Amino acid sequence: MKKSTDPPEHGWPATNVSRRAFLASAGTVGVATMISPQNLVAQPANPAPGTESTAGAEGAIPVTLRINGKEHHLRLDSRTTLLDCLREHLVLTGTKKGCDHGQCGACTVHVNGRRVNSCLSLAVMHAGDEITTIEGIGQPGALHPVQSAFVAHDAYQCGYCTSGQIMSAAALLKEPWGPKDDDVREAMSGNICRCGAYPNIVAAIQQVRGKS
Repeated sequence: MKKSTDPPEHGWPATNVSRRAFLASAGTVGVATMISPQNLVAQPANPAPGTESTAGAEGAIPVTLRINGKEHHLRLDSRTTLLDCLREHLVLTGTKKGCDHGQCGACTVHVNGRRVNSCLSLAVMHAGDEITTIEGIGQPGALHPVQSAFVAHDAYQCGYCTSGQIMSAAALLKEPWGPKDDDVREAMSGNICRCGAYPNIVAAIQQVRGKS
């Protein structure tokens, strides 16, 4: 059996620290990083409105997007999806990248009041459109009714799909769907919740519909 004092192999230094001690110390560092005070408060994420981004590949084209009531002047590769524009260029990360194939609904946003899978739509197609993301429908202390209902009914578990679910539900309120739970399920069928919180999601939506 090789001892810890034997010559090192493959460039790894010899050490007297046991594997168990190393893993324990690594875990402690990881936990300390996770609960750092900087991670407990919201950090400024969005660039100042009206500023121009020159990021992008050679041959990028200028485009002005109106998002959550603010204009953003950008230079984008014409192949950039609306989802990647929101997340990578504007740091609006509430819109989630799930399947990236239009199958899960995690990336749902509103374009001119209608829900759209932003992973399937090119950003340059939306110059002049009114785009709304999850950051634009409610704020702490002034939640959208759908957001409040999701909290009241615990309509999320891991939370990854929640922003897309809320955006679809908010759009559903203005669409001509029937009053039954099955109608809501059909209307929300484009949004997948891998945690299986569907009954609570339906209950939250029906609560808001009943008050509308």
